Amino acid sequence: MKKALVLALLLVLVAGLVAGCGGSKQPADSGKPADTKKEVLVLKAGHSVAETHPYHLGLLKFKELIEAGTNGAVELQIFPASSLGAERELIEGMQIGSVDVVLSSTGPIGGFAPKMGVVDLPFLFRDNEHAYKVLDGPIGDSLLKELETAGIIGLAFWENGFRNITNNKREVKTPADLKGLKLRTMENPVHMATFKQLGADPTPMAFSELFTALQTGAMDGQENPIPIIYNSRFYEVQKYVSLTGHFYSPAPLMVSKITWDKLTAEQKEVFKRAAKEGAAYQRGLIAAQTAEQVDKLKEKGMIVTEVDKNLFLEATKPVYAQFESKFGKDLIEQILNTR
Repeated sequence: MKKALVLALLLVLVAGLVAGCGGSKQPADSGKPADTKKEVLVLKAGHSVAETHPYHLGLLKFKELIEAGTNGAVELQIFPASSLGAERELIEGMQIGSVDVVLSSTGPIGGFAPKMGVVDLPFLFRDNEHAYKVLDGPIGDSLLKELETAGIIGLAFWENGFRNITNNKREVKTPADLKGLKLRTMENPVHMATFKQLGADPTPMAFSELFTALQTGAMDGQENPIPIIYNSRFYEVQKYVSLTGHFYSPAPLMVSKITWDKLTAEQKEVFKRAAKEGAAYQRGLIAAQTAEQVDKLKEKGMIVTEVDKNLFLEATKPVYAQFESKFGKDLIEQILNTR
């Protein structure tokens, strides 16, 4: 009898437990919100210069615009100073999808989109405004469009600025002063042809190797815009800078086609808008740094020389005839005649 009573009580307890566990189909409310964490597309952006240069500062602005415009669905990580590779390597990285976004000078791009090399002709652009009218208009659009054949999407033209010559041998006032100087250039046939025409000895070299080459004397000099010269601390290894302004250097902002195809239509529009807004911002930084850094170079001990640019323009005219068949006479004249 006692055993029966105990057994009955156990059955009641088990029934109560089953009712307590299975009586409700709703999960217990823990008080915590459901996990709605969305997947974020993380992209790598690379460039070749210092973090104080407008390339990097402009990309920080671009990052801000992209991340805000996509509500955090796209995140941009920026890798400066050739940490993902030199410019050619960055461009090749876009082709295989190992690099997503690149800001580069046009120097190595001609090997991937031949018509782009037209912008590197000496003294092609009269001033910044002339360059902007060309590059922000139909001509610029057609040059960016050509990048698609290389698996790259061109978003907009940013800039590096007008290039100037530095060296350690002598003050350069006229083209004759360049004779025999061993100058580092980009891997760019137009640039190399121009300096050969001026009597220098142009040698292509990756930018990441340049400071050491100047420091050791392997190179006598180089040519770059003022913000590159200052932010890369070339004043530590160069004595003379001549304000030749011989090339205007645009900087296309590009995206890998592989990456582009991962974006939604709305995200692509965000990228396009951010590229245009970023261009205006970045160009303003180039102008500001150029204006103030010439005096800073003097303070650092460099001898800054103004030149008669007409002398250099006349000396480089044969370069146009050399590349006319490659770029097209009509395209060159369209650029020269843009007002």
